[in-house]
Amino acid sequence: MATNTDKSHGKSLAEDLFEDMSRKVEGISLQSNGADEKGLRQDNEQKMVEEIESFCVNCQEGNGITRLFLTKIPFFREIVIMSFECPHCHFKNSEIQPAGEIQQKGAIYKLVLDKKEDLGRQVVKSDTCVIKIPSVDLEIPAGRGQLTNVEGIVSMVKEDLAALQPERKNANLEAYEKLEIIITSLEEMSIGAGLPFTISVDDPAGNSWIEPSTADGSGKYTKQEYDRSSAQNAALGLGDPAPEANIRPEYHATGMVPELPAANQALDQDADSDPEINEGEVYTFPTECPGCTRLCETHMKMVNIPHFTQVVIMSTVCDACGYRTNEVKSGGEVPEKGRRITLKVKGVEDLKRDILKAESCAMACPELGLDVQAGTLGGRFTTIEGLLTQVRHDLRRQIFDAEGEGYEAGDSMAAGEKEKWDKFFENMASALDGTLSFSCILEDPLAASYVQSYTAPEPDDQMTVEEYERTEEEEEQLGLRDIKTEHYEAEEVEDVNGGG
Repeated sequence: MATNTDKSHGKSLAEDLFEDMSRKVEGISLQSNGADEKGLRQDNEQKMVEEIESFCVNCQEGNGITRLFLTKIPFFREIVIMSFECPHCHFKNSEIQPAGEIQQKGAIYKLVLDKKEDLGRQVVKSDTCVIKIPSVDLEIPAGRGQLTNVEGIVSMVKEDLAALQPERKNANLEAYEKLEIIITSLEEMSIGAGLPFTISVDDPAGNSWIEPSTADGSGKYTKQEYDRSSAQNAALGLGDPAPEANIRPEYHATGMVPELPAANQALDQDADSDPEINEGEVYTFPTECPGCTRLCETHMKMVNIPHFTQVVIMSTVCDACGYRTNEVKSGGEVPEKGRRITLKVKGVEDLKRDILKAESCAMACPELGLDVQAGTLGGRFTTIEGLLTQVRHDLRRQIFDAEGEGYEAGDSMAAGEKEKWDKFFENMASALDGTLSFSCILEDPLAASYVQSYTAPEPDDQMTVEEYERTEEEEEQLGLRDIKTEHYEAEEVEDVNGGG
């Protein structure tokens, strides 16, 4: 009865299922008047498991018990662990569900496993997540939510594929032989003999995750956020995809007499319009919100950075769902080489330097043990202090679930791992106070990042700027190997003739 009453008041799932837990904890606190403050805090933090009687869908003969447990995953967020057991048919099942909301953006985590210890990394797989292991061309589609580790994922897939191999051998020998190769590779991966290999989790809801480590070097662990498509939003229940227009053939542009101009052909009334974007002027245009797919506004302004170039600052705000984002885009052509900027930060004055970190830029501070991969923070125009403060805030929120200055680590974080993160945040605090000198290295393959020089246009003794040749991997990721700016017209003609 209490559950029905709570639902009628519109409470969330987590509040509804775990309200009894909070009452129990509150009762413990009230009855412990003679206990000291430490004892009270330990009682309040005692974990509770909620048990609910549920119908068994396997035997359909009676009810079983569903157990629900709310917990915090270190470096991540809260989840609900659910397990079901039927005493009649002994059927068992377990899965996880995110206890929070759908995130504003989807997320892709990638981990390169190069040592056996990496197999123990925790993996949170929600019911909307797709897991990929490219080296064996393996893709695990969205399905039941799981809390496991990399070894568990690999072993589970291996066992599922091997279960029906005897039947495949009789029915389709070719498929059997191909799967045997994959099963053997997965067996080697699960015991650490098939290293290195890469695993990735792609979740449009942003609620899946791979555990990071303080020892991860550059390129070993990456996180990339992306805007969901209309179809992905519809699958998550956030909005319906735009209906396709059903236009009769005689009303198409090519069927009109006279024929309508092509989409890229300017009309007469547009001939006198000014195509230039004026510096300092704010432009507003409608766009689709990546969070809820409703219409919202994007504001754009061009700013000229002295001794660098012009950049475009873009801001999107959705009044419907509260989504907001800020981006900085640099204009101009793609340079032939990348650029590496190294700044020696010696005090508070250096922390006030302006910095433009493009989305393609990676940042590293070796003395602080900080390594930010390209695309992690997006494009930002701020100061050194502002950028480091944002990094500290994001990491502290993910790792310690901090609220204000007092924070506590997740309930399953190892003591040694907590000490490493405590030391990391102490160094970050000293750096932001200006008492710890460090170097800040920006490496941008598109040369679109910038750090303010106090002596410009003269050389700055604390800053070095150097160009470097992009690697093949960087050019592939940026799509530069597919760009052709010369003689492409001839290729188009050949393709058309060949197709005809």
